[in-house]
Amino acid sequence: MIPVSIITGFLGSGKTTLLARLMREPAMGRTAVIINEFGAIALDHDLIETSDESFVQLSNGCLCCNVRSDLTLTLGDLAARRAQGTVPPFERVVIETSGLADPAPILNALMTDRDLTGIYVLDGVITTVDALMGIATLENHEESRRQVAVADRIVVTKTDLAGAQTDTIKQQLAAVNPGAPVVTAVRGAIAPSVLFDCGFYKVAGKHPDVSHWLAHETSEQHHSHSRTGDITSFCIVREEPLHAATLPLFLSALTENCGADLLRMKGIVHVREAPERPAVIHGVQHVYHAPVWLPRWPSADHHTRMVFIGRNIRESWVRALIELLDTEVAAETARCKLATDPSLRGMG
Repeated sequence: MIPVSIITGFLGSGKTTLLARLMREPAMGRTAVIINEFGAIALDHDLIETSDESFVQLSNGCLCCNVRSDLTLTLGDLAARRAQGTVPPFERVVIETSGLADPAPILNALMTDRDLTGIYVLDGVITTVDALMGIATLENHEESRRQVAVADRIVVTKTDLAGAQTDTIKQQLAAVNPGAPVVTAVRGAIAPSVLFDCGFYKVAGKHPDVSHWLAHETSEQHHSHSRTGDITSFCIVREEPLHAATLPLFLSALTENCGADLLRMKGIVHVREAPERPAVIHGVQHVYHAPVWLPRWPSADHHTRMVFIGRNIRESWVRALIELLDTEVAAETARCKLATDPSLRGMG
């Protein structure tokens, strides 16, 4: 039987960062990673340094794939390819869910689907919680409470930024799921042994609602779905590179104008001044981090790609904002060159 671990957690709680760090560990060799994203662009797939192909072998011998539809079919396809020898003989599966996913359908499928139970066994659920935004997220989003309630392990992230809030969020988590050990991780750093090999998944000891949620799932709901309500997403793909100075201006404008309505934003950006080194930008509600520069492009796609998930955020406004800021930065750059370059002043 092949153990399956699920990494879940609300938007921006650090799932991809945690998974990316875990996949560098030798102990994670021979692992198949399934990334189930919300939105039209497979951005997380690229940020774990793969490409846009459906199945990609990673440098450490692991396998990564991206799925947007039926997770059950993907697991079945993986098992068939493994038996045929067309993919590496993986010994573990790790599923990263969408930040808006209700994990109950995934758990139900792994525990009841006849085609899966003869091949896979549910090893455990790992839930990430943002120490900065976690309290508000638990209060305002049912998906977050469900993700915590079903967990075997809870990983509190961004503790280096949260300070005293870390103790408060741990108390809140204990109220939702008193049986799950709570550990912390800074920038995803944690030993795999702390998270995996939990043993066969047990509903006993978890929040009473967990058994109720699982009982109400049917075979038609085996795909990973989410109760998104009024939450929408859109993606921006841009061919022209952006100026480096545009990025902090853009993130600042999002903070001031969108606030808590922008639940999650992440992107990989083609920067004019450093075309071979893309910048990764991301934010959660009103907290946006400085761009992180990758040493190289993770795939052949060098377009700027940004994903936005939130409420009442208009795609046309975001596109116009990017264009306005980058045009202004370009004009200011030209003015500075004119002022400092004598030959250009003479031409004027």
